[in-house]
Formats: sequence, structure tokens, C-alpha cells
Amino acid sequence: EIFNLKFLLIFITFGILFRNFGKKFIDMLNFEFKNPTKIIFGKGEIAKISREIPKTEKILVLYGGGSIKTNGVYDQVQAALEGYNWEEFGGIPANPEYEVLLEALKIIKEKNITYMLAVGGGSVIDGVKFLSAAANYEGEPWDILKNGIRTEEGKGLPFASVLTLPATGSEMNSGAVVSRREIGQKLGMGGPGLFPQFSILDPEVIRSIPKKQIANGITDAYTHVLEQYMTVKTSATLQDRFAESILQTLQEIAPKMMEEEFDYDSAANFMWSCTMALNGLIQKGVISDWAIHGIGHELTAQFGIDHARTLAIIAPSHYRYNFEAKKEKLAQYAERVWNVTEGSTEEKALKGIEKMEAFFQSLGIKTKLSEYTENYQGTAEKIQEAFIARNWLAIGEKGIVKPEDAKKIVEMAY
Repeated sequence: EIFNLKFLLIFITFGILFRNFGKKFIDMLNFEFKNPTKIIFGKGEIAKISREIPKTEKILVLYGGGSIKTNGVYDQVQAALEGYNWEEFGGIPANPEYEVLLEALKIIKEKNITYMLAVGGGSVIDGVKFLSAAANYEGEPWDILKNGIRTEEGKGLPFASVLTLPATGSEMNSGAVVSRREIGQKLGMGGPGLFPQFSILDPEVIRSIPKKQIANGITDAYTHVLEQYMTVKTSATLQDRFAESILQTLQEIAPKMMEEEFDYDSAANFMWSCTMALNGLIQKGVISDWAIHGIGHELTAQFGIDHARTLAIIAPSHYRYNFEAKKEKLAQYAERVWNVTEGSTEEKALKGIEKMEAFFQSLGIKTKLSEYTENYQGTAEKIQEAFIARNWLAIGEKGIVKPEDAKKIVEMAY
């Protein structure tokens, strides 16, 4: 079961803490894992939509700004839906907006929609997850986000996805994040009833993605892995190796992905890495963090900065601020992922942070808040106040990031 995978507050029980107190390695934690999403991967696979959705369903196709109508994806979806009864709803923005989603919710209810097909990136898929939960919810839809109401198996409106922008892993998990600009909040939701029934991943769609979005996708997926990996030393050896292999793959394919010429093999590995980074597999049996995402979401809410770029702003400062707690794992990261073999644990750990930050910068991603806005003064205080107001008093691994710590981390990122 995956709940709120993209989202921030993963708390560790006191029993686990006491059991591992004083140990050099944390034991592999107990876990349950179920991921029901069917993945259909490869060239030309969008045509298989007709094989997966019964003809009896009334479908709402949802998408973003309309790029699917210029890159050929819409035409493929339309062809696959020949003979179906379907409607469409476009205009879901990046960082899906609550008010826009309410417009789609009206269509779902007025047209008696029984199935949704998200055609887009993580924002579109996240928006559809919210709609899946809201379609059968009798109260105020915002309560789903505000109160963290889970959607259990069989309770959401069925949906699937055609992925057009690899990054968030939303195509194979059950978490979502939705923004409400009017009140400056960006909140998460999830539950086992919000897995896509199937997701189609055709790397050919990457041909038309702007390089800025490619850079965002690489950074987003990379940080997803870090949030599940860069915590404490663990005896969950296989999970560490899974995580490190995804990081190394992203590093390896990044230069080719940023070139103008399209390379299918690099695109395929990029797409699958983004999915594997957040489908729940590497999170099982280990402690996770998610403080970077918690703080990063606040930067998006305040300034509208791309989600991935907020992660690149916060990650280096987060690791430097919490250096003592994370230095063992940071050194392991430097050794295994970047082949840093010389120096003490502390020296390797510092080198690992430097390598990570340089990697983001090599993608054209700026890593300081002041490089995005001149109005950054006071941001740290606002984030501290927001955390207190929401009762987010101890986030990150073992709850090590308090509101006052979040403030200092953001100040370091100025």
C-alpha cells in the first residue's frame, strides 16, 4: 500500500526508535507492499487503451495546456477511443489548481462519468486522483486535502493514465498534491484506492518535451530517490542498491537527455527511472525523509517556482544543516554513486553534497532562492509560521526538522 508517497510527513514510531537506539545500522523495517497499477511500456502502446477500458464506460479524458494536440498524443488517444462514449476536459495547470479541478468535477457529475483517462504529466494525473476521490465524496471536496482523508480500495472513480512528462512517478503510485492559490496552500492526499488501473509509458512522447521540463523531471525523480535513501545507515542492502542504481542511471542519461537530438534508449531509461523512483518499491523497509518536499511545496505556494527547482534549492541546505544526522549515508552516497574514495567520512559526505548540487546545476537548475526572486527576505519566517499553523511540528526522518529548523534551512538556501 502506498499513501502520500510524494508527500512529506513520514513519522517513525517510538518502538522502532527504541529498538534501534545506539545501533550503527537501522534494521530493515517491517512492511507491506502492493502496487496494482499495470504498466504498458514502449513505442506505439497508446493504441492499447481500447484493450484495457470496457466499451461500456463513459470516459472523461483530462489533459493540461493542450500540447498533446500538437505532438500527436491526442490523435493516438482519439484513435484508441473510437467507438467509445467520451468527453474531454483540458487546462489542468502545472501544480493542479483546486478551482480548475472543481470545474472538471461538475462535468463528472453532470455527464455521469464512470471512468477517467489522464493524458499528461504528474500534475494532470494528480488532478485526476483528486477527482477520483472527490467524485464519490459527499462533503466539501477541500476537506479531502485539508483533513488528509484517505480513499480506500474500491471507493474512488476508476482511472488510468497516458504519461507524457516523466518526473513525478504519479503514474504508478497513489499519492497526489493539489494547490489552492487563493489561500496559498499546497496539500497532499492519497490512499490505496487512488492507484491508476493502468498507465501507458511511451518514451516517444519525450521528443517534444522542452529541455527545461526534461531538467525538471530528472531533478524531481533524483530528489524522490534521495528522500527515501539519504537518511541513516540501514541493513536493507537491496533497497540501498535499488536507490543508488536509479541515481546512477539518471546521472548517466542526463547529458544525452539535454542534447537536442532525441535518443530513444536514454528517453526510455529516463521514463522508467522516474516511475521506479516513486512507485513505493525503494521506500519499503527503510526510513524516509520528505522534509525537502515539505519545505519545497511552500516555496511553490509562495512564489510559483517549479516544484523540481524548489527541491534543488532546499536539498543542499537540508543536508548541510542536518549533516551530523546524515553524514554516514552522505558518505555512502559519495562513495557508491560518485566514486569518491578518498578522505574521512565527513570529507566524503561534504563532497557528496557538492557533487549533488553540481549535478543539479549541470542541468541548468539554480540552487539558491535568491536566483529565482528578489523578494526572498522573510520567506523563512513565513514557512516556519505555516508549519506551526498546520501542526507540522516534527517532519523528516525521526521528526528531526522542527519549524525553527525549517526556517534555518530556508535561510541557508537564500
